[in-house]
Amino acid sequence: MKQKTVSLKKVLMIILIAVLSIVVVAAAVIFGIWHNEISTLASFRHLRERNDAHGDGSVYTMKVSGGFYLDKFTEQGGVKSDAELIKFITDNITKGLIDMGISESNIGCSSFTAVSESGDRLFGRNYDFDKTNTCIVFTEKTKDRHATISTVDLQFLGIDVNSDVNGLMDKITCLAAPYAPLDGINDAGVSCGIYMSYQGGDETVATNQNTDKPDFTSTTFLRLVLDYADSVEEAVEIAKAYDMHDSANTSYHYMVADASGKSVILEWVAGTDSTDNDGSARELKVTYNDADGHIGEKEGSSEYQWITNFIIQPGYYDSEEDMKGLDRYEKLYEELSATDGVVKDERAAMEILAAVGRRTWDNDDGNGCTVHSVVYNLTDKTVLWVTNENYSDETAIFEFSFEK
Repeated sequence: MKQKTVSLKKVLMIILIAVLSIVVVAAAVIFGIWHNEISTLASFRHLRERNDAHGDGSVYTMKVSGGFYLDKFTEQGGVKSDAELIKFITDNITKGLIDMGISESNIGCSSFTAVSESGDRLFGRNYDFDKTNTCIVFTEKTKDRHATISTVDLQFLGIDVNSDVNGLMDKITCLAAPYAPLDGINDAGVSCGIYMSYQGGDETVATNQNTDKPDFTSTTFLRLVLDYADSVEEAVEIAKAYDMHDSANTSYHYMVADASGKSVILEWVAGTDSTDNDGSARELKVTYNDADGHIGEKEGSSEYQWITNFIIQPGYYDSEEDMKGLDRYEKLYEELSATDGVVKDERAAMEILAAVGRRTWDNDDGNGCTVHSVVYNLTDKTVLWVTNENYSDETAIFEFSFEK
């Protein structure tokens, strides 16, 4: 009887050891495959609570571990559509665990470059839309790529705007955030932003070039600039090397600036707004801040640059009424020209963004609020970031840098 008891204990012990071995092996396999993703999920933080009464969504931060497969993205020649981007993200980052989508949008934004009294080069940006959750995303420096700080609207990844990021599946969805930046800066002092351009007359037509070049979508263009560009010139070379396929069935243009004081507006156009209804026929137009006299007298006489939501190429529109954001464009010029593009510091640049904040501005589109305002210091490589026009609330003002 005693011998049988001992034998039973041995059997149970063997079974337990076998089960534990399987668990350990499984855990090791999971960690081996997803160790970067696990580290990224562990870094996810709730920075600021939502305030529904003010139309504020929550704000989060996330530090991305590893290269999030961007090198593989470039090696395969990018993607031609949101659907291809979603498949790439699902297959590589989420390993097929969760389906994703990219939402359509009508966003209205403002941006400008300036110089501080101490000589620092600044890049300011308002992101105008409706209440949404936001994530500030940090990526690591690698041998061939820059460290970056960027801002992502989480609703474009499928996160409900009316609730917080809840549970593991929502956080897994946020692993796609590096591929959807709206603006950002890298550790070389290059900054960029994306802005709707409403091209194509009565119906917005997305840019959809189809040549033998590799391909990118709107936000993946920003990602390539942030990770690979050392300067404005290198950002332009990236733009020239790819075919543009605008995201979310709409059209965009872009501003890029660097620590040297050089900036550029990148636009893909064909003909005039009333005839620009073939996205495949559009060609890249590059407008530098120091060579933009053909745009207008005030642009030609200014070393700073500014942008809202209309194409700046001369003769593109039949009427000023078709130029979305012209009122904000003129207000930015009014503010900047008063001091010839020189501002005291980042806080003073933020005041210019506040002047065109959507809660107090006579909106010319359907956007109800400025979701975030940010001033990137391209010289010091620092970030001053304000959520939802809470410009006088110190608890809503955040500062970031690559060292901290």
